[in-house]
Amino acid sequence: MSLWDYVGSRWQQLLLDSWMHVSAVVQCTIVATALGVLLGVAVYRSPLGSALATALTSAILTIPSFALLGLLIPVLGLGVRPTVTALVLYALLPIVRNTIVGLSGVSPSVVDAARGIGMSRFGVLSRVELRLAWPAILVGMRVSTQMLMGIAAIAAYAKGPGLGNVIFSGLSRVGSANAVNMALAGTVGVVVLALVLDGCYVLLGRLTTSRGIRG
Repeated sequence: MSLWDYVGSRWQQLLLDSWMHVSAVVQCTIVATALGVLLGVAVYRSPLGSALATALTSAILTIPSFALLGLLIPVLGLGVRPTVTALVLYALLPIVRNTIVGLSGVSPSVVDAARGIGMSRFGVLSRVELRLAWPAILVGMRVSTQMLMGIAAIAAYAKGPGLGNVIFSGLSRVGSANAVNMALAGTVGVVVLALVLDGCYVLLGRLTTSRGIRG
């Protein structure tokens, strides 16, 4: 059976696995964005705080995914919980770093002008600084999403959802019928979904960033 025939005969299951894969990655990226932006906002004015936040999230990213999942399984068990925890932790670094860079890059004169017209500190942050830092934050989200697409496949080790189960099933059956097709279908699916999500980020950036900031 060719790869095309294999996909055609199992497209429903592959479609479900693809949806679960994308859903897990997108949801974890959103959670990581909320946490990362909050952390970035808390420390961007402090060089020491920024360095510590970046170092901490960088240290998390150096932990091999198999090792991190192995450490989480005894605490959280198998399934969704260790998968989500690992994905959120791995997504933090690009978002935290880009939030700090974006907020630090806002011109002090712009902030002073906003305060001069009577805006509160929260108003300046939410309506001026975060809007100007949004393109940088979006780039961090985009990088994190691409990383998580691959890491989410490894989460099948912890019985997580997604195309990783197809890949692992194929690799565990090497030598049997359709083993290579299973591994290839899962791998190609991850690549295609990553490209689709990347295109969505490009579109989101165009829709949510003013021409003046893009320019």
